[in-house]
Amino acid sequence: MFHNISPLILDRMHAMEAADASDRVDGTPKDRRLRQVPPETGRFLALLARMAPEGDMVEIGTSGGYSTLWLSLAAREVGRKVKTFEILANKAATARETFEVAGVQGLIELVQGDAREHLAGVSDIGFCFLDAEKEDYAAFYDLVVPKLVAGGILAADNVLSHSETLGAVVAAAQQDSRVDAIVVPIGKGVLVARKRQPQ
Repeated sequence: MFHNISPLILDRMHAMEAADASDRVDGTPKDRRLRQVPPETGRFLALLARMAPEGDMVEIGTSGGYSTLWLSLAAREVGRKVKTFEILANKAATARETFEVAGVQGLIELVQGDAREHLAGVSDIGFCFLDAEKEDYAAFYDLVVPKLVAGGILAADNVLSHSETLGAVVAAAQQDSRVDAIVVPIGKGVLVARKRQPQ
């Protein structure tokens, strides 16, 4: 799957992977680091998004747009757009550059601002990727799950690397009767929660 990724997308992905690796060792401040998923997680997310049912494709936490590039591959295949939210202006600017350089701006709607203030206008979510500040995961989980269509998928990153902070969120998802939830040990750990069919 996704074997025919355009050279423009691949070039931007490789450049961002190199920048992210450098950010993690050179002392770049947290608010300027890309803090993106590894390639294997990006591919996994694209696969999940491609298999998700019809509905909005949402990303919470754009950063520089790396994971959004992966999601755009799924969006192109199913004829949808990715709506992605980024609270930091400098990250949103980097993401806009990413989408333009990669030639995918027509597949992506970037909203610069706090996703909590914009999610009220989003309904019928087929797929959501959550990669925001970890202390906000519980609030975003509570906002997104009621908006998932039957079979809709919420994927949340960093649940193993930040298990002390996110353990309660994972436990709550695994006990939530509205979803089937599992932690996939890929990258830094991805919580996958799928909305159950209504009884």
